[in-house]
Amino acid sequence: MMRRLTTTALCFALIAFAAPVARAQQAPLLQDKPFAEHKIVLQLSDSDSRKQGLVISVANNLMKHYDPDKVAIEIVAFGPGIELLKPDNPSRKLVESLVAQGARVDICLNTVDTIERETGKRPDYIPAATPVQVGVAQILLLTENGYTLVRP
Repeated sequence: MMRRLTTTALCFALIAFAAPVARAQQAPLLQDKPFAEHKIVLQLSDSDSRKQGLVISVANNLMKHYDPDKVAIEIVAFGPGIELLKPDNPSRKLVESLVAQGARVDICLNTVDTIERETGKRPDYIPAATPVQVGVAQILLLTENGYTLVRP
């Protein structure tokens, strides 16, 4: 009886210990610019090409205005906004240029999963996009860590 209780207690302890580790592995990433003087997260949740262009323009203007090493820019695309990150999007080269300059572009995997469930096909997206599980949660994480949310 005592051995069974000890085994049960050990199992619960292992589960309790493993749960935070599993959550930590799924935690969204913060951009690798810890010394940036300005931190901006741009929300993109629209498929409208004008809004997509505006988000790209704002990010480019910030990169030009500030030294790229002094500004952390993260674009978070979710819902219809992931259209910007499809391989055939006309703005693909502009997005890739932003990433090459140090901006980060996130794609919401919840949106990708939803599209796959609804259409039976997983949508393709550009390799420059960083997958995050929940786009809105990524925005929340960033704002809680000093980023200013801008929704052009």
